Order: sequence, then C-alpha cells, then structure tokens
Amino acid sequence: MDRQAWLAERRAAVVSAYDAEAPAYDEHEYPSDLQREWVGRALGLIRPGGVVLDAPCGTGKYFPLVAAAGHQVVGADQSAGMLAQARARGIASRLEHVALQDLAYVAEFDAVLTVDAMENIPPEDWPLVLANLHRAVRPGGVMYLTVEEVEQPKIDQAFQSLSAQGLPAVRGEIAQGGDVAGYHYYPGRERAVHWFGREGLAILDEGFRREDGWGYRHFLLRPEQ
Repeated sequence: MDRQAWLAERRAAVVSAYDAEAPAYDEHEYPSDLQREWVGRALGLIRPGGVVLDAPCGTGKYFPLVAAAGHQVVGADQSAGMLAQARARGIASRLEHVALQDLAYVAEFDAVLTVDAMENIPPEDWPLVLANLHRAVRPGGVMYLTVEEVEQPKIDQAFQSLSAQGLPAVRGEIAQGGDVAGYHYYPGRERAVHWFGREGLAILDEGFRREDGWGYRHFLLRPEQ
C-alpha cells in the first residue's frame, strides 16, 4: 500500500474513533491533573482577557480553566462528535471543524493549547502542524504542547508487526489496538525538540511524567522573536 494512502486511511480511522467515543469520552478520562497544571501555567503568562486557541479541543475539558482565568477560548477539532460535546459546554466563543494540518489562523491568539494530540500526527506532518500553530500565536504569546511517549519495546514490536504485514510504517508508529484511536506516532524527545528548533520555537520549560508504560512530555514554548 502507498504510504500516503495508508496515512489517509489511518487519519480517517482516528476521526471515526473519536466521533464514536465522543458522547461518553469524559466518563472514562485518564489522569490529566498535570495537563491542567501546565494549562494554568500557560494562561498565567498571557495578558488579562486574552484569547486562547485550544486545538484540538476534544470535548472542551480545558475550556472551564480558560474561562475561569478570565480569557476567551476558541476551539478547533477534526472530530464533529467531539465538537458537539464541546459546543454543549456553552463556553467557547467560536468552534471550528478543522484538523491541525489545515489550521489557517494568523496571529489571532495569545496562547495555543495542543494537549494530548500530537501522537495522532505522522512525522511528515509535524513540521506543517508546528508551523500552523506557530502562525496562530500573536507576538509574545505562548504555546503549550504535549508529546506522548511509550516504552521502546512496544515501538519495536509495533514496527515489526506492521512491516510483516507489508504496511509502509516507519519506526515510532503504532496502528493497532484499541488504545491508539487508529494511529499513534511517537517521535521521542530528541526529534520533537529538533522540530521545535527548526520552527523557531524556544522551550521556556518542560516536564515529564511516566505512567504505566507510557507518559507525556510537557513543553511550554514561545516563538523566537
């Protein structure tokens, strides 16, 4: 199978999975206390009454934090099902049905939140998505972005399995099992930081928490002047 066709199929599978899970998604929330802490830190760095983009926003679970801090929130997501849940909160000033690869905002936001989402982005699209997020931020604004990690044996096993099936996967991709929403890609810290540097995104701070065989790296970024 052609790699672009395979990635398109996997992207559709991700959207389908989130659409299906949306109505009950918040009932089965994984621990995200650290994500909320870092969202709060990002919001504390912007001007009062700022405008914040949450992309992808999912069900809008971080909307109340943004609103409580006195900021306006705009949500964007490629899943119509997730947007329906976000809309029901009645908090966002605007919601857009759009994928990270297709964001076209220009200097509209004081902060951009991209939480628990980059694992659905293939390596070919990482530079594009980072450029889109960067372009959306106003001068002096900040970005909060997470990068998921899993243990190396799981990555190795997935690559061997996909390759054995004749699929055009690269190392770091997982596209099987109910816990990956159709597709995950794990670049690792070194490659993610390399892409940040190429896009002109300076790391203000970072952290990491490991869970049971997986974890999230948390990055607070600021576009270089």
